[in-house]
Parts: sequence; C-alpha cells; structure tokens
Amino acid sequence: MRINTKADKGVAGLTILLSLVVMLFVIGLITMIFTLMGGELRDATYTSTTSTVTNETGAWLNITTYTVDNSGALHFTGLTITGAYNVSNISAPTVIGTGNFTVSGTGYVNSSVSTWPNVSLSYTYIYDADNTATDVMNDTVVEISGVVDWFDIFIVIGAMVVLILLTVIIITAIRGSGLIEGGA
Repeated sequence: MRINTKADKGVAGLTILLSLVVMLFVIGLITMIFTLMGGELRDATYTSTTSTVTNETGAWLNITTYTVDNSGALHFTGLTITGAYNVSNISAPTVIGTGNFTVSGTGYVNSSVSTWPNVSLSYTYIYDADNTATDVMNDTVVEISGVVDWFDIFIVIGAMVVLILLTVIIITAIRGSGLIEGGA
C-alpha cells in the first residue's frame, strides 16, 4: 500500500489556474496603464490651429442660442466674431453691431437685444488639429486596448488544461487503486 504525502492533495491543476488568473490580471493592468499613458501622450501632441470662417449663413440671433459650425474641431475654443450681417434682405445686408450679441468661447452666439432670422457670421476659432504623432498614438492606443479581446480564449484554454490534468490524475488514481489491471 502506497501513502501519498503530498501537501496539496485534491487541488489538481489549481496552481495552473491561479497562475493563469494572475497572468491575465497583470496583462490587464499593464494594458490599462499603457492605454492611459498613450491617451495622455496623444492629447499632448495635438497642433493648436486657428481657423477662419467667412459668411456662414443660416444663423439666427435671438435669445435662443445659435451654435457655430465647429463639427470635427477638437477642443474648440477662442470663438471671436469678426463680422455679423443681417441678410434677411439679400440685396442690402446690414451690419449687426457687436453690442447686440454675446459670444461664448465654445461656439455659442445669442442676442437679448433683437431677433434676426437670417444672419451671416464670419468668425475665427482655435482648435487642436490631428497630426502624424496624434494619429500614431491613437492607432497604438486602439491596438493595445484590443489585447483584452483575447482574455476569454486564454480562460477557455486554461480551463481545458486544468480539466486534462484532472482527467490524467483520476485515471492514474484508478490504475493505482488496483481495480484495473495494468499492462495487457
């Protein structure tokens, strides 16, 4: 009769499973750190650019806020109106004085003095433009953060290894018990 003195009896494959879980946790932690760092590097490398828009039509000025067209402008700031014209009568546009409206640096213009249903605005604004460095950092961050997509595959493979080890241990225990003859 053989006596097994192994201290971790009954935990077949547990060390492998725990190692897998710890490995996935560390990979996830490193991925998160690199993704956060890459995002900060990307934000630090934008090129500050001043843009000018001339005669943007379709605006209305009243107590309802008009938002200038800042689509695609990252970190849109510094809105300055360089010209506002009432173009309700296209043949004779009239200048709207700067005291007749208020401007928010983030793209909002409104008036509390009067209402102009058809206004043409000219303005400048500052925004952060993409450049090669920001494009590279954005691609890098996206690819690094894609690592976690493989975690479920690692977990399934780890579980399969543990089940195979458990099966081998069970078969070895049955053979060692003498219930089945070895050889043949």
